[in-house]
Amino acid sequence: MTSSAQRPATDAATSARMAKQRRVNTAPELALRRELHRRGARFFIDRAPLPKLRRRADIIFPRRKVAVYVDGCFWHSCPEHATAPKNNAQWWAEKLAGNVARDRDTDARLAQAGWTVVRVWEHESPDSAADLVMRSLMRTA
Repeated sequence: MTSSAQRPATDAATSARMAKQRRVNTAPELALRRELHRRGARFFIDRAPLPKLRRRADIIFPRRKVAVYVDGCFWHSCPEHATAPKNNAQWWAEKLAGNVARDRDTDARLAQAGWTVVRVWEHESPDSAADLVMRSLMRTA
């Protein structure tokens, strides 16, 4: 994968748009958190499930060992909505493939440590996503 030092130049409009991308508290995360809270679930947000793993879950239930990730369709290559940028196409292809590989690695490491990982896409309804999370919580109770 290309390092960030070798990142190709982008135009000002693209740079400004990318700088506005939130890492936490995205609209899909907030909607899911509201729905989970409405259903009585209590959780932590933006925490690393494993102390030595520098990867943070969007929502975490540490006692139940359930980690929830709300994956953005672009950043995590959604099979339905992923797009491939035309500008700097090779760099972006490597970047997005690296994101997916890191997701799979995270899932494997957490599973090995006894965690349940729930991944939902940003386009999923908060109700459907909350159903998945609640089912996982019930299985770990």
